Amino acid sequence: MHGVSLATSLAVGAFVLAACGSSPARRDTTMMSGAAPVATASAQSKPAFDEADVMFAQMMIAHHQEAIEMAELATGRATYEETKELAEKIKSGEQPQIETLQGWLKEWGRTTPISEAGNDRPTGIADANVKTLLDSRGPAFDKGFLTMMIDHHEEAIAMARVERKQGQNSKAKKLADRIMKEQQAQVAQMKKLLARIP
Repeated sequence: MHGVSLATSLAVGAFVLAACGSSPARRDTTMMSGAAPVATASAQSKPAFDEADVMFAQMMIAHHQEAIEMAELATGRATYEETKELAEKIKSGEQPQIETLQGWLKEWGRTTPISEAGNDRPTGIADANVKTLLDSRGPAFDKGFLTMMIDHHEEAIAMARVERKQGQNSKAKKLADRIMKEQQAQVAQMKKLLARIP
């Protein structure tokens, strides 16, 4: 995958592969095994959740933070208005989802990924790719940004698919559906725009 860090790619890969184990024994011993929920509806009416939901929330928060940081670069540097509009849409759409996911983790008594806000570049993007993007001007910047964001969205879509298959929490599964729909549409839009840039 282009444009994302090795750590991010490996984490996403592990998350997705955990849902694809071929043997029953493996499926029973992974965090994404679909085993009994960590918590069930109780006297306090707390919704059920399992480790798949926790991992989805934690990873998607970090993933969305990366996307927002990438979009921040585009709003100030992109040449095409459609690229800038897409970047703004990504920022305005993903920040509320981060806040929702953070709220769930707090409710579930689980930790939230620590943001590295304040850095001058997206923290989850490989240094070489960021340098190439920041050194780009004109249409070359738009092409680099769109290529990186397409790959980044496709990772999020894969993570959402795993949540749909393995998650327990109905709200988390519904959000996964929404992420899949929104980001698939944005990937299609970005591919069309990328094809028009000389």
